[in-house]
Amino acid sequence: MLATTGWTAVHRPDAGTTLRTAALASWASARIDGRPVPPADAPVRTVARFFAGLDGSQRARLAEGYPLVVGNLDGAPAALRYRANLRGLELARRAEEARSTDVSLTPADRTTAGRRAHRFESLAEPGRQILAFDPTGSGRVAEVFGDLDRASRISVIVPGVDTDVLTFERTQRRLIAPAGMAQSLYEAQRAQAPGSRTAVIAWAGYTAPTGVGMDAATGRMAVDGAVRLESLTAALPGDASVALFCHSYGSVVCGVAAHALPESVTDVVVAGSPGMRAGSVADLHTSARVWATRDSGDWIADVPHLEVGGVGHGADPVSPEFGSRVLSSAGAKLHTGYFEPGTGSLDNFAKIGTGAFGSVTCVTGDDACRRGISGTDGD
Repeated sequence: MLATTGWTAVHRPDAGTTLRTAALASWASARIDGRPVPPADAPVRTVARFFAGLDGSQRARLAEGYPLVVGNLDGAPAALRYRANLRGLELARRAEEARSTDVSLTPADRTTAGRRAHRFESLAEPGRQILAFDPTGSGRVAEVFGDLDRASRISVIVPGVDTDVLTFERTQRRLIAPAGMAQSLYEAQRAQAPGSRTAVIAWAGYTAPTGVGMDAATGRMAVDGAVRLESLTAALPGDASVALFCHSYGSVVCGVAAHALPESVTDVVVAGSPGMRAGSVADLHTSARVWATRDSGDWIADVPHLEVGGVGHGADPVSPEFGSRVLSSAGAKLHTGYFEPGTGSLDNFAKIGTGAFGSVTCVTGDDACRRGISGTDGD
């Protein structure tokens, strides 16, 4: 009866989950020239020390043999992760292509598999730098624009609801997707400071809520996302300063993570925020500067900024009582327009990302949001 009703087809494990589960099981007993590998959830420093002790050939063998693990190990060299994720994307693409023609699956599942195969092929195009790739469930992915190893300033885009491997990039309305946001910010930074060494990461490295239902109204998914964001920022190479650009529910993730972020994170910027699960900047317990912006037509302004019984995300980050440095977002349209070229929001984001704090534009039109920052006219 189960077979004839289609239950078995609907509930078959997806290809991504199967691949990742198998990879983790294999990694758990892996060794390289007699040396055991670190656990897949090992601390960043442990992973970094392990790979520092390997030669190029040993690293390459691990990336080739265990791509879906090595490509997601915070602490592993970025170039090695790019290489591993190319291999992981190829494996996942083949698995999804097989599912797209599997008659035992529902038509909807076959269609989704075909879309995922197409997305994985796109992510593996020459020149792309995929820092993380996990096909499990709705998928997680991160991409780097610029030279991460040489960057003196790194910006990280933390997106909000409805973010997964399929929506990571878009052909239409590309600037509402993480990859489009990151590319737009990187290009704006290069235009404003051509000689600066910057890199931008589009980070869809957590499982985001779908839609604006109960998951989006609580902090459950933000807690898991915060742990992953903390690991990412702790693993960024070199002595670069880091700025987080957190959009919508992504600002909830950044708020939950704030107290545990490394000192290298000097700035946290929230746009279209429903709240940061805090009553004020002081409640975030971070040494980073906290900036906020919201377009006048952004519907998020109508969301009650409170928290009751775990529902809601707390005070409004653009309110005077919260204590953020409030930025202009002139020209941005609604909830998804903050990374559009020509907007005050993108211009401000690029200035913060390149350290040009003295020329950011405050929402009040004066120097209020710049005060107290060394080297600015508001100091």
